[in-house]
Amino acid sequence: MRSTINSFILILSFMSLGAWAQTLTQTIRGTVTDKISQSPLPGVAIVLLNSDPLKGTTTDENGQFILNNVPVGKQTIKVNYIGYKESTLQNLTVNSGKELVMNINLEEDIATMSEVEVTAKQNKNKPLNEMSTVSTRAFSVEETQKFAAAVNDPARMATSFAGVVQGGDGNNHISIRGNSPGALLWRMEGVEIPNPNHFSSVATSGGGISILSAQLLNNSDFSTGAFAAEYGNALGGVFDLKLRKGNNHKREYTFQAGVLGVDVAAEGPFKKGYDGSFLVNYRYSTLSVLSMMGVPIGDGITNFQDLSFNVSLPTKKAGTFSVFGFGGLSSQRTEAKKDSLKWKEDDFYRYSYNFYANTGATGITNTKLFNNQSYLKTVLAFSGTQNGEDGRKLENDYNTFTKTYQQTYTQSKITLSSVYTKKINARNNIRTGFILNRLGYELLQKSSRDTNILIEKLRVNGSTETAQLFFQWNQRLSEKLTTNVGVHYFHLLLNNSNSLEPRASVKYDITPKHSLTLGYGLHSQLQPIGVYFAQLPGTDGGYTLPNKNLGFNKAHHIVLGYDWNFNEYSHLKTEIYYQHLFNIPISQDKTSTFSILNVTDGYNTDPLVNSGLGTNTGLELTYERFLHKNLYYLLSVSLYDSKYKAPNDEWYNTLFNTNYASSFTMGKEWHFTRKEKNRTFGFNIKSVFVGGFRYTPIDLAASIAAGETKYQTDKSFEEKNPDYYRLDIRASLKRNYKKITSTVALDIQNTTNRKNVGGQYFDVKTGQIKYWYQAPLIPILSYKVEF
Repeated sequence: MRSTINSFILILSFMSLGAWAQTLTQTIRGTVTDKISQSPLPGVAIVLLNSDPLKGTTTDENGQFILNNVPVGKQTIKVNYIGYKESTLQNLTVNSGKELVMNINLEEDIATMSEVEVTAKQNKNKPLNEMSTVSTRAFSVEETQKFAAAVNDPARMATSFAGVVQGGDGNNHISIRGNSPGALLWRMEGVEIPNPNHFSSVATSGGGISILSAQLLNNSDFSTGAFAAEYGNALGGVFDLKLRKGNNHKREYTFQAGVLGVDVAAEGPFKKGYDGSFLVNYRYSTLSVLSMMGVPIGDGITNFQDLSFNVSLPTKKAGTFSVFGFGGLSSQRTEAKKDSLKWKEDDFYRYSYNFYANTGATGITNTKLFNNQSYLKTVLAFSGTQNGEDGRKLENDYNTFTKTYQQTYTQSKITLSSVYTKKINARNNIRTGFILNRLGYELLQKSSRDTNILIEKLRVNGSTETAQLFFQWNQRLSEKLTTNVGVHYFHLLLNNSNSLEPRASVKYDITPKHSLTLGYGLHSQLQPIGVYFAQLPGTDGGYTLPNKNLGFNKAHHIVLGYDWNFNEYSHLKTEIYYQHLFNIPISQDKTSTFSILNVTDGYNTDPLVNSGLGTNTGLELTYERFLHKNLYYLLSVSLYDSKYKAPNDEWYNTLFNTNYASSFTMGKEWHFTRKEKNRTFGFNIKSVFVGGFRYTPIDLAASIAAGETKYQTDKSFEEKNPDYYRLDIRASLKRNYKKITSTVALDIQNTTNRKNVGGQYFDVKTGQIKYWYQAPLIPILSYKVEF
């Protein structure tokens, strides 16, 4: 580890040397549109502030603009158009390696139709979706790259936000406001997508490493409660991801190599004079590199690779088409040790395991504008997942294997979505649409218990459909008061489960610096598909499906918020929330304490009934300084309580009830060279302090007697792991050459090498309860070139 740090310091030293820099410039260009109707705005004034002489331009009839010869570094532009609120975009990063291509949305001013004066800078975390008023913030691709140990992963980045807790060091599962990670919805280009993570299990929303490439992502929204009416099939949170288009003027490339592998990206136009473009990224990685550095990642062979792309195909009359997609392959294999002495140390060495998780999605979109007042976006998407795992026990002859379990899950989805957005006038706009899904599934689950015979728990091959309809209305009653009302309908044809869900929110600007928000929503989520097909032996020698008629999980969300903008670059935000969960599947056994709210992944095959309850209540505080004078920081604090009602009519803590969580994320940049800011050194830290996850204590006496783990079920989730603390750091050096930008970075996860407790287990050989620990210090070195 010391040699790695020394090598990194040496690289920084050499790259910091050099003569006086030449003047380096780049192009800023983009498109300015109406925020609601997405129609282009011609004649918009674009000014590059702090330029001498003052540099500016106007948009053409297609809303497009170009600013040439912009100095490399941090820049600010002002956007002004008659009848619209002026927008000032600060801290734009201009690199010599790539053009800065922007999409700027302007909001029509309802107070006057004459030119307005500067009143405020752009709110960087304001949701992109104007229908989302509460518990939603925008996040940028730069944040996924800049935050310490985020490694271009939206889920890991989100753990800096209030109410978000990471499930463990070895994955990017996140619990939002006490909900299970499976309560999170991923969307891309307006449609639901499968879990976009490598090494993912079924019925969860996280995995080991994100499949998504930072090269393709655009600024997107992240919601944690009381979602807008267009979002369905989610109880905990929503990632609403947007993709950027490739550069349609020139070819550009990115190459990145590091501990996690190699990335290659390319983008550019199809031909001169055509606004279409392509953008594609491929990554191949092997975590074996970490093992070679002495970092323990297990005894298996671990690999993954992924591909993602976005192709834009505008037409003159039929609107703009796009083709997007991503795909990821990941696997892990562990071989049994042919050494009986090793078996005595740990029974694990006697088993061979094979795990794979493959995920993919592709879609075709069409966006058609109508009379500069409305647009229709239609998406046809195809997606699927393949998950499998099997275990084999090596017998005493060192040659024969006995299979101990087998899981193979294949799922597919065809999605048709169409959403119409209409700007009625400056005060009113509506959005309505439908989402139709055809769900295909081929599921097999077998396991053995105290025998070499595999017992079939799940076997099904078929399909079903879901339908979602929604309507929402955004009304700006005045400059101070904005309301959103809507309704969402969700229907599952498998058993005709349905849910009609009202949604509403209001925002009141007390003064330009102080605002109040209030939101309510009824939300629902279908069960993991395998849960519906759990099998029980029937009286006639066949089997029954006790869970086929399970209804949706449902929850009422209420959120009250207050936001205080101290100045143009810092604010304080607090939210109080209450979530009442009902219709939750719990065990039919009245003596059980099982609730699906505590399940992190997999298909439960026990008989369940929709009579469970749950509550999540909490207070969140966020103090944030956006990048200003090369410094940013984000402090978030959450106090919350998460409970559930079990089949025995008793209330218990949920697994995710840590009670408190806090994080502090900060970064500082220093610019080198005497003439131009073409060398930038960045240092970022992230400090996380969270209460331990809950667990059910092991009954030691019963475990010793049975020779296997037994729990004190009457004390379900009564105990807590010790508090969790982790410090991550990131150091980077960016250098702008002529037409090339290079960045060398070192991320260190768990810098203090703290041994955070992951949980406890019963050691059959020693008859003792032991702890297992989460990941130690992990260094991640990378080098990126853009040109």
